[in-house]
Amino acid sequence: MDKPRHGGHVIAKVLANEGVKNLFTLSGGHIAPIYDGCLDEGIRIVDFRHEQAAAHAADGWARVTLRPGVAAVTAGPGVTDAVTGIANAFYANSPVLVLSGKNPIVEFEMGSLQEMDHVTLVSSITKWAKTCYDVRRVAPMVSTAFRYALSGRFGPTFLDFPLDVQFMPAPNEPLPERYRSEAKPFGDPDLVMEAVKLLRDAECPIVFAGAGVRWSNAHEALAQLAHALKAPVFLNSLGRGCLPPDDPYFFSAARKYALGKADVVLALGVDWDFRLGFGTRGFAPEAKVIQVDVDGVHVGRNRPVDVGIIGDPGRVIEQLVDAGAGTADEPAWTEEVRQEERAKNDAARAGMESDAVPIHPQRFAREVRDFLDPDAIVVGDGGDIVGITASIVTARQPGHWLDPGPLGTLGVGPGFAIAAKLAKPDKQVAIVYGDGSFGLNAMEYESALRQNIPFVGIIGNDGAWGQIKVAQEAMYGAGNAPASELNPQATYHKMVEGLGGYGELVTEPDQIRPALQRAFDSGVAACLNVLVDPTLMRRTSYLG
Repeated sequence: MDKPRHGGHVIAKVLANEGVKNLFTLSGGHIAPIYDGCLDEGIRIVDFRHEQAAAHAADGWARVTLRPGVAAVTAGPGVTDAVTGIANAFYANSPVLVLSGKNPIVEFEMGSLQEMDHVTLVSSITKWAKTCYDVRRVAPMVSTAFRYALSGRFGPTFLDFPLDVQFMPAPNEPLPERYRSEAKPFGDPDLVMEAVKLLRDAECPIVFAGAGVRWSNAHEALAQLAHALKAPVFLNSLGRGCLPPDDPYFFSAARKYALGKADVVLALGVDWDFRLGFGTRGFAPEAKVIQVDVDGVHVGRNRPVDVGIIGDPGRVIEQLVDAGAGTADEPAWTEEVRQEERAKNDAARAGMESDAVPIHPQRFAREVRDFLDPDAIVVGDGGDIVGITASIVTARQPGHWLDPGPLGTLGVGPGFAIAAKLAKPDKQVAIVYGDGSFGLNAMEYESALRQNIPFVGIIGNDGAWGQIKVAQEAMYGAGNAPASELNPQATYHKMVEGLGGYGELVTEPDQIRPALQRAFDSGVAACLNVLVDPTLMRRTSYLG
C-alpha cells in the first residue's frame, strides 16, 4: 500500500519537479517527514556533521551546476548553525533554498523544543523567508521560494514548516507548473550603442568579468567578446574559468598595472567592493566605466558609472558584439599589458622553483597546479595560502574554481568539495586549505568517508592564522599578533587517517606531487599536511 501523502511528500515532489538531485542536511526530528518524501522521490540525502557545511554544500552545488542547491536543517540550533552558510550564499548570489523544521503550531509560544523565530533571524541574509502554516500551501510556497531564488540576481531563500504541517495529510492536488521564468533580459539598445562608442574610441580598454558572467552562463559569449575587442580580460572570483588561461586575452597578474592605465573599463557582473578597491583605488583618474548588471541596484554602487546597462550579462555581451564592439587589429595596449603579465609571472618564477625547506608557498602552488588535471575543480578555503595559490593555479572551465566569495567565510572547503564531487564525479576535486580554515569543518571528512565521496585536501601549514598575523605584525611589530598562532606540529593528516581516510605529512617540495598522486589513488577523502614557510606569507585579498 502506498504511504499516506503528507506534507513532507509534497515538499519532496516539488523539489523533484525542480530537478533537485541531492538534499544536503544534518539529521533532526523536525525534518523527518521531508526525508521520508525525499526517499520516495529518489532524492539523495547527503548528511553532514554541522549545518554550516550542509548550507555550504547547497551553495557549492549551485556554483558548479547553475541549478539551485537545497539544504534542510532542523529547528532552533539547526537554523542558527546554518546561518553562516546562508549568509555566504547571500553575498555570493548563490541560488540556495534552505528548508527548516519548526515546532508544531499547537505548541507555539509554549516553550516547545527548539522553538524560535527563524524567519526574523534569516530575513537580512535571504531574498525571501517565510513560514508555511497550512499543508495546502506547501507546494505553492516551495515553488515561490525557487522563483525568488532564481530571479534577478540569484540568492538564498528560506522556508520553514511546523512539524504538524509536515505530517498533515495533503490533498491530492496538481503541483504548481510554469511558476517561474528563465528569461534573460537584454539591455537598453541606446545604452548599448553608447557603450560601443566608448569601446571603439578607447585606446586602453579592459574587461572585468565577475560572478554575474558565471551565473549568466555566459563564458562562450565572453570569449567571443574578448576576441572581438582584443582587449585584456580579467576574471573576478566566480568568474574565474569563464575564459581559459591559454586564451590570448586572458590576463591575471597584470591587473593592477592595467587598472592604473585603462581609459575604459567594461565591468560585466562585477561588484565594486573591497576586492576591486571599491571601484576607485588603483584606477586611472579619468577612466570611464561601462557597468552591466542584471540588477540595477548594483549599477553605480561605490563608483559613478558612465554607461550603466541593466540586463543579463550574457545577453548584453551578445548585443555589444552584434553592434560592432570590436576591432580588426589588436591594439598596442594589449601587447603592453601582455608584457607586464610576463614580467609579473617571471618575477614569481624564483619562488615557484625554490627548493627551500620549509616549502616556499609559491612552490606549493606550482606543484599543485602541475599535478592536477586541467579540468580539476579546486576549492580555495583559507587566507594567504589561497591568495598565493589563486595567482598560480588557474581554472580552465567555469565553476571549477570555488572560493568563499565576498563574505570571506572560512570553512567552505568540505561542503563545496562534496557538492562538486557529487555534481561532477569524474573530475578531480581538491581543497587548498590554510591550517586555520581546515579546523572549522574538519569533521566533514567523516561525512565524506562514510558516504564515499572522495576529495583531496591540501593544507598549506604555516602554524598561524597567517593573513591575520602578517597584518597585526605590520601594524604592531614582530611578535605582537595575539590569537594568531597555531601549532605547526599538529598532525592534521593523522586526524583524517583516524577517521578512515588517507593522510600524509609533506615537508619537502619535491614530495608534493608524489603525495598528491598517492592521495588521489587512495580513492577516499584524503589530507596532505604540507609545511610551508611562514615568513613568506603576505597580506592579500584572496578573493579577487
